[in-house]
Amino acid sequence: MDQQIINLYDEYTHKPLNRQEFLRRLAMLAGSTAAAMALLPLLEVNYAHAAVTPQDDLLIERISYQGINSDMQAYVARPKEEKKYAAVLVIHENRGLNAHIEDVTRRAAKAGFLAIAPNALSSLGGTPENADEARTKFQQLKPEDNLQNFIRVFDYLSARKDCNGQFGCVGFCWGGAMSNNLAVNVPALKAAVAFYGRQPVAEEVSKIKAAVQLHYGALDEGVNKGIPAYEEALKKNNIPYELYIYEGAQHAFHNDTAPTRYNETAAKLAWQRTIEFFNKYLQ
Repeated sequence: MDQQIINLYDEYTHKPLNRQEFLRRLAMLAGSTAAAMALLPLLEVNYAHAAVTPQDDLLIERISYQGINSDMQAYVARPKEEKKYAAVLVIHENRGLNAHIEDVTRRAAKAGFLAIAPNALSSLGGTPENADEARTKFQQLKPEDNLQNFIRVFDYLSARKDCNGQFGCVGFCWGGAMSNNLAVNVPALKAAVAFYGRQPVAEEVSKIKAAVQLHYGALDEGVNKGIPAYEEALKKNNIPYELYIYEGAQHAFHNDTAPTRYNETAAKLAWQRTIEFFNKYLQ
């Protein structure tokens, strides 16, 4: 697919670009309205296409914990064996908690972790079925309250009898930026993994106590602009990090519900590296 079309869709999903204007510009790039309509199913996420990780040997919970202004809803998965586990926070994209992120949470649990995925949209009624409505809701979130809502999940985890007090996080897109943000703001965090997430400002990198792992698609020009300054700051502050750029991969290459941008080879390798990273730092 034409890279201009993929870039337009990325702009639509990340900036205040209304659907009418998106479709108008898509029709111009595709050559006609009919061609644009034919392209839409290839561009937009479809949760029916998500991989489904079996949960037979997992304990699954839907829990809530106290947020800033309301309860935060979260999806939890871990192995059924009763013992203490290192905890991994799974952070969704800018659409809220959905079937895909729940599946990723089960994948982390299958790897031997207590995995938890909060929903940033809890205070706004949860994740709507309509992606445009979800995007609008994200614009209503207050950044500082939102950050504190994610920080508070570590208090919840610390009180669980099945958590050993070792904390990691992994986030995607919006969640990747949050993963970087948590690395700056949570000293107890041991390992932070960010998939194509925007980077913290260089002045804040010195606060990071965690090891950091970063995954980027080579074609994700907008997000990738921040890589050099972030890497320089990580080196300057002697923070252990791993940085991977996947050739031919788009933004959101790990999301198997996005047919045009999903890159199976890059996604599997990046997830393998993620689990190896957690196994190394969450002991």
